[in-house]
Amino acid sequence: MVRIRLRRVGARNQPSYRVVVANKRSPRDGRFIEAIGFYNPRTEPATVEIDEERALYWLSNGAQPSEAVERMLRNQGTLDRLERLRAGEALEDLLAEAEAALAARTPVDPRTRRDDIKPAKKAPAVVAAPVEEPVEDDEA
Repeated sequence: MVRIRLRRVGARNQPSYRVVVANKRSPRDGRFIEAIGFYNPRTEPATVEIDEERALYWLSNGAQPSEAVERMLRNQGTLDRLERLRAGEALEDLLAEAEAALAARTPVDPRTRRDDIKPAKKAPAVVAAPVEEPVEDDEA
């Protein structure tokens, strides 16, 4: 059986996880079929990013999510979209909806927003004044 579960990565006392599709019998950090996302519980709020298209693909082909991954997918709305996919809605429409939901959910840092950044004013070019040569008096 194929499961969608977490694979621990990161240093000691600094865990982060990859969301992977793996055989149920393989060890937690062992072989996996495909990595479809990541989860970092150490950020505030926790960072969860899962490739929704691949998650829907694997779920529609019978992969079973672990409890933790199921909570993540439910919070993102992926499991609801899976039910709608099974009911006959188009995959492209569901993925477009997922992108819009992700954009609305992602916090925007005002320091990195591109539309708020004004181009820097150019400093006026410093033009050197022409050097006047000393005039020699021929009368002396």
